[in-house]
Amino acid sequence: MTRFVDVPTMTRLVEEIGIARFIGDLADAIHDDFRRWPEFDKSARVASHSDIGVIELMPVANEQRYAFKYVNGHPKNTQLGLYTVMAFGVLADVETGYPVLLSELTVATALRTCATSLMAARALARPDSRRMALIGNGAQSEFQALAFHYHLGIEEIAVYDVDPEATAKLVRNLAEYPSLKIIRAASTAEAVRGADIVTTVTADKTYATILTPEMIEPGMHINGVGGDCPGKTELHADVLRAGTVFVEYEPQTRIEGDIQQMPADFPVVDLWRVLAGQVRGRTGSEQVTIFDSVGFALEDYSALRYINEQAEKRNLGIGIELVPWGEQDDGNDPKDLFRYTRSGKARRSVRRIA
Repeated sequence: MTRFVDVPTMTRLVEEIGIARFIGDLADAIHDDFRRWPEFDKSARVASHSDIGVIELMPVANEQRYAFKYVNGHPKNTQLGLYTVMAFGVLADVETGYPVLLSELTVATALRTCATSLMAARALARPDSRRMALIGNGAQSEFQALAFHYHLGIEEIAVYDVDPEATAKLVRNLAEYPSLKIIRAASTAEAVRGADIVTTVTADKTYATILTPEMIEPGMHINGVGGDCPGKTELHADVLRAGTVFVEYEPQTRIEGDIQQMPADFPVVDLWRVLAGQVRGRTGSEQVTIFDSVGFALEDYSALRYINEQAEKRNLGIGIELVPWGEQDDGNDPKDLFRYTRSGKARRSVRRIA
C-alpha cells in the first residue's frame, strides 16, 4: 500500500511535532542531504510557462529513493480565492519503482522553503544577527519569520508589503508569538534599514527590483526567495555585484534565479560545497552574502523523506492502492493486469496504515 498524506493529515502532523521543531528537523534533513549532493541524480525542473504562471515537475533520485513534486506558481490566483502555489509529491522505492508515499506538498513546500532559508543563513549570515527585514508578507512570510526567530536568534522583524492586508494578516498570525517583535514599515527602504538579514519573498511574475544598491549595508545577508522563474526577479543587478552569490543548483538558478539578469560567466558559489566544508561561506563581518534561492528538488526529497518517517512513526495517513498491488499470499498473478478491468476480480483497498 502507498501511504497517502492529505492536507488535514499534514496539519495534524505539524501540530503533533510542533511547527518550530518541524522546521528545525527539516532544516537538518535538508542539510544532511545537501552534504551528500554527489550521490543524487539531479536535473533542472521541467516547466510549462504561460503569461500568468508556471506548472513544474521537480525530480531527483539516489540509489534508494526517487522523488518528484508537481507544483504551480500563479500570482493572480489570489484574485480567484486560490493559493498562488499548490503542490503534491511522490516518494518511490528505486529497487521496485513502488510509490511509498503520496503527499500534499503545499503546506510542506512552505515549511521546506523556510527550512532551506534557515539552512543557508546558518552558514552565511553573521552569527550575531538579531534583526530581519521581511519584504513580501504573503503565504510564505510567517514560516520564514518563525524559522529565523526560533532557530537563528532573530528578535525583531520589520515587515512590508505593497498590499497592507497581507501585512495585517502576517501581524495577526504572529501575534501568538509574543517573543518575536514585529515592526510595520512604510516602505522597503525603511524595513531594511539596519537589518542583519533581508528576506524578499514577493510573488509577482515580473522583472522587479525590490532591493536596490543604496539599501544594502555591510555585513547583510540577503535571502532572495521570490525570484524563482524566468522573467521574475527581486534584486537589482548591482545588488548581486555587491556581494557573494550562493545557489542551490546552478544550471536551474541561471535560468530562474535573480542571476538570470547577469552574464553567463557571473561567478556564483554552490551552497552544497559550503555545507560540505569544501569552500568557505562568509569570510568576514563586512561581507554581503546573497542566497539566490529558487527551490530545488532535493529539498522536496528531504521533505518527503521526513514526512514519511514521521507519519509512519505516528501512524498517520491512509493506505491506498495507488498502483495495482498484488501480494503473493493472496493468489494474485502479477502478470494478470486484465483482472483490474472486471468488477469483483480486483481488490479495492483504502485503509489506515497499521
